[in-house]
Order: sequence, then C-alpha cells, then structure tokens
Amino acid sequence: MPALVDLIEALSQPDAASLIHQRPLLTTVLTGVYRQPVNDPIELARRLAPVMKALSDENRLAILLAVAQRDHSVTELTAATGLSQTLVSHHLRSLRDTGLVTATARGRSNVYSLCCAAVADPLEMLAALTKDPKNP
Repeated sequence: MPALVDLIEALSQPDAASLIHQRPLLTTVLTGVYRQPVNDPIELARRLAPVMKALSDENRLAILLAVAQRDHSVTELTAATGLSQTLVSHHLRSLRDTGLVTATARGRSNVYSLCCAAVADPLEMLAALTKDPKNP
C-alpha cells in the first residue's frame, strides 16, 4: 500500500502533470521473461500485450489474485475459484507462459506463486480502482 500512497501524494502535487511527462517510459521493465530495460514504446507494447491479454480474462485474474494472497496448488485454486480443475490448469498455463506465475514441484503436484513483487504491487493499486457494483 505504501506505493499507492506515494503515487497519490505525487499526483496531488501542483506540478504533478509536469512530473509525469518528464518521466522516461518504463525504463526499468525487468520482470517476467525479459531482463533488459525498455525505452521503445513499440517494443514495450509488444511485450506487454500478452500480459495484458492474460490479465483481461476474469478467470485468470481470479486465479492470479488468489495466488497473490498465498501459494496454491491446482486443487486449492479449484476450491478458491469454483472453476473446474481442467479450466484452472488451462488458465495457469497462460499465466505461466506470460511469466506472471511460477510453478514449483511439491510431491506429485505443483504449487503456484507470483513471479515477483512487481506483479503484486500493480494488483494492489488496481484493486483500489474497483467500485462496488451495488454502489457505483
């Protein structure tokens, strides 16, 4: 939550708009499968598109949010989301392919966790943007 507070404080400053425009374009995108800084917006968009596509599915997002709380097996994710085992496994493959989750073998099953803190922080910030559907 401190990152969100810092963001809100920065944006509330009178010269916040000028600060935002002075910032280079995501020069430290070093998460997931890429480890090199990215300054080119076209290259960054090419890399982000699969991640954004993975996040755009409600079921994958539910799985990711559950994994953000703690590591889960497929069986635990099935119980947490109400999705079938086949569907959970299908969505986990997409999340693994985009580098958002990692799998660690434990016995005869895998345990899934977030790839890095760089995923948890934006999820927390995005959760702050949600609105109660009963009270728009």
